[in-house]
Amino acid sequence: MSISDQPMATPYTEHWIAREGGRLYARHYPGTGPAFVLMHGFPDNLHIYDGLVPYLTQAGRRVVTFDFLGFGASDKQDTAVYGFKQQLGDLQAVVEGLQLGKIVPVAHDAAGPAAINFALEHPDNVHGVCLLNTLYGATPAARLPELIELFAQPGLAALAAEIIQSPEQMGFLLNFQFGKFQASLRERHQAHSAAVLGPIVINSFTQQPSSARAFVQLAADLFAEIGRNTARLADLKQLDVPVNILWGSHDPYLTSAMAEDFKRHLPHASVSFVDAGHWLMIDEPALVAQKMLASA
Repeated sequence: MSISDQPMATPYTEHWIAREGGRLYARHYPGTGPAFVLMHGFPDNLHIYDGLVPYLTQAGRRVVTFDFLGFGASDKQDTAVYGFKQQLGDLQAVVEGLQLGKIVPVAHDAAGPAAINFALEHPDNVHGVCLLNTLYGATPAARLPELIELFAQPGLAALAAEIIQSPEQMGFLLNFQFGKFQASLRERHQAHSAAVLGPIVINSFTQQPSSARAFVQLAADLFAEIGRNTARLADLKQLDVPVNILWGSHDPYLTSAMAEDFKRHLPHASVSFVDAGHWLMIDEPALVAQKMLASA
């Protein structure tokens, strides 16, 4: 099925969920079964799932998308503190605020810790977990994108603080990083990825209020979070639910070897590779939805 043949999504209701640090913006698509709760990474937002949602709702499934605090349409307060603990709390607030009951947390990119740690801490609320080119603990298979590496290194904090204030320098970095991801894609995916993903990432920094503060703080917390999660890797054996690992095989940073590493730590995991890049839900939404529905 081509992108032009994409089905229409079920109409959604909008929700604003109160949190310390602001309000979360969420979209609830009614349906049956445990809700797929789709979580974005950084520096993007819930719109990375706009092409995937119609395939899930067409199958009759309940779906929720939301923006983490500091991103997308969620609040961006000058005094808010952003990090991975806050994102885990955001997910819990969405589950409670929308009274979702059992869910299937779906994590992409930096959302992996929220999905996995929620499953560990709230097993009665989790029907399964779906991981899409994401991260959790330390693994030799991981290589961070240069943009993230720059803002995550403590020794480069002063340099990063100057760069984030310069639209010209940030524009150069974003174009450089986007080009790296684009170069790894199949030719058939490049134009669509540029049209969909490019504006999402650029608008995160150019629209006001921007996601720059949340991006900087989340990146600065990344290595510490990886360390915290590495200490919990043995706990993953306790996850007594199916874990569906769907991986874009042309990701130049979070490589296919990371998917296999996840599988080694998860007792009920399956791995399926998709001929796509890092944002596999943009490149191959119909196929990703098919694989999600088959296992949950």
